[in-house]
Amino acid sequence: MADLENNEELPVEHPRKKHPKGLYTLFATEMWERFSYYGMRALLTLYLTAELVDGGFGLSRSESLELYAIFTGLVYLTPILGGWVADNLFGQRKTIYIGGIVMAIGQLLLAGSAFMAQDMDPESRNFLFNFGLGVLIIGNGFFKPNISTIVGDFYDDNDPMKDAAFNIFYLGINLGAILGTFVAGGLGEGMGWGYGFLAAGIGMIISVIWLNFQEETLLNNGLPPKGDQTITKIGTKDWTHIIMTSVGLVAGTLFLITVWGMIPGDVTTYITGAMFAVLILGLAIVIFKGTEGPSQWSRMGVIVVLALFNIVFWAGFEQAGGTFNLFAKENTNRMIGGWEMPATWFQNVNSLVILIGAPLFSIMWLKLDKMKFNPRTPIKFAIGLLIGAAAFWVMSQAKGIADGGVLVSPLWLVAVYTLLTLGELMLSPIGLSMITKLAPTKLVSVVMGLWMASFAAGNYVAGMLEGILEKYDFELYPFITALMLGSGLLLLLISPLLNKAMKGIH
Repeated sequence: MADLENNEELPVEHPRKKHPKGLYTLFATEMWERFSYYGMRALLTLYLTAELVDGGFGLSRSESLELYAIFTGLVYLTPILGGWVADNLFGQRKTIYIGGIVMAIGQLLLAGSAFMAQDMDPESRNFLFNFGLGVLIIGNGFFKPNISTIVGDFYDDNDPMKDAAFNIFYLGINLGAILGTFVAGGLGEGMGWGYGFLAAGIGMIISVIWLNFQEETLLNNGLPPKGDQTITKIGTKDWTHIIMTSVGLVAGTLFLITVWGMIPGDVTTYITGAMFAVLILGLAIVIFKGTEGPSQWSRMGVIVVLALFNIVFWAGFEQAGGTFNLFAKENTNRMIGGWEMPATWFQNVNSLVILIGAPLFSIMWLKLDKMKFNPRTPIKFAIGLLIGAAAFWVMSQAKGIADGGVLVSPLWLVAVYTLLTLGELMLSPIGLSMITKLAPTKLVSVVMGLWMASFAAGNYVAGMLEGILEKYDFELYPFITALMLGSGLLLLLISPLLNKAMKGIH
């Protein structure tokens, strides 16, 4: 403990030479899950704003962005519950299976709402659509924090290959996002919304099947906390429990959606606030009871501070599925000869840059580590925010041109997505790695849920920000530019304090 208090580096006795096979199992599992999620996400705002005669819902821009904000916010909030369930009851592996099955059902429900657009009355169709979104939110909460936790379990805290592993894992996320946006996005815009959501559902089913076939490569990682820690593959009895729990979650969601629809709108606002307060209080109690000693408390403080800066970045980044998506559809020249490129495909710039950049960043961190020039985590976060500010300055210029009634070149969005992606590579995989290093061992999944909650806040703010700023006559993109710039500079200033508080962990 003396080494930790003196802020010295922890020794790594046997640094590994190559990544374990389990990393690549999780890579492909996450790839197919992200195929599912990003395929659906690419379609959501376009589907909501499409006219009723075209199979959409005919919502206004503000209404669709608000629903997008609520959905994407809750998608990152429910991992708090999923992390607790994994840590205390099922283990990460079983919880991932439950989440995957539930999400597949959610995607199929969305497909049903689209395929039956002309055959259902509006009220029933709205219910089916909201039911599908609710099931997706619950399933994602069980899946998302736990697969990242298992990745971290393969590595020691100060193993320089840990950051590299999360960059490889992040590569799988974005390969899935590319495939999902191309396939599901293209099918949804070209053939019909239902085909896009159906493709997303099939992708989720493939994710679950792949993990089951390759499960033994995970060794004994992700098993129930009180079960047999020597097995490498869960048995038939476990699968019965997984299926029953999945069905129970879907049925519970159906009940909640039904009851929620009976409550007056002004009352639901207070109930939502109360539920959120109880959730945060419960999370705080779990972390308070599980955190021991000054070193753990110091590291938890760093996680909380960086989570606040993470909110700022994602409030900007998540304009991708909202205002950027609508900008691509309404203000961008998408004609290539006689063919009009789907608006959803612009979101693939992000994933393509990551496919190229993630391996390079992975190599860069290892090279810099050998040279003892590898920046500490707070510095990487600060650089990411500054790059994000540059991206929104460019977007501000594009918006200014579009406001003059001109369809802008697609290169504007390409440049913005590229810059934001470089910023993302400085934050997102590093953040996942940071949680597995700094969080107390017995609280890793719960703290991963806390980290996902910062994404929830960022996603929610992203969808609501345009409407809020309009009330005060502020322009969205210049505001985000200033916010990211100021946050990046502030983080640079306080980074020495945060480095010290990390107690020897990079």
